[in-house]
Amino acid sequence: MATDAGMLVLWDPQGFEAVVDDETWEDELLEVEDIAPHVQAGSLVPLNVGGDGAFSVLVRVGTAAAPAALTERETAQQLVASQPYLFVSRGRALVSGIEDVRGDASESVIEHPVPEGRCAVVVHLIDWQAEAGSQDEEGQPVPGALPDFVVLINPVQPGQGTFRTAVNTFEAPNG
Repeated sequence: MATDAGMLVLWDPQGFEAVVDDETWEDELLEVEDIAPHVQAGSLVPLNVGGDGAFSVLVRVGTAAAPAALTERETAQQLVASQPYLFVSRGRALVSGIEDVRGDASESVIEHPVPEGRCAVVVHLIDWQAEAGSQDEEGQPVPGALPDFVVLINPVQPGQGTFRTAVNTFEAPNG
């Protein structure tokens, strides 16, 4: 997954049906203050590390009975996890660069089925390069290497009412 606009996103296509061209995209998503209402409404979750690039993203969807969780390998290489974001699913979630968010999703998006309803989404940043044997001689990931991001989507639990609304996915390190 690549972005030239500095941010990947998980998003609900129905929440962006009015985005049909560059002008409507700019009205809805150009600035942080444009993006924030979509995050607050649960139609967009930022995977934002503040830079352009190509990133590997793994989305794992759980249920109340079998919540999505990190594997032992992912846990061992996790750098940081976000606080939960709200995502209101209408049956599917798309992942793309923010520049590809449109009502008529392009081929540069990846679609994931997600049961309808309110979901808690936690974004994990993984240091895949720290795992022995994860890179070839040119520093590229080998088959089976961990992804850059693991996104866990689970149904909202009773009593869970506070969600992260910041466009920056992770807290800035102290000091």
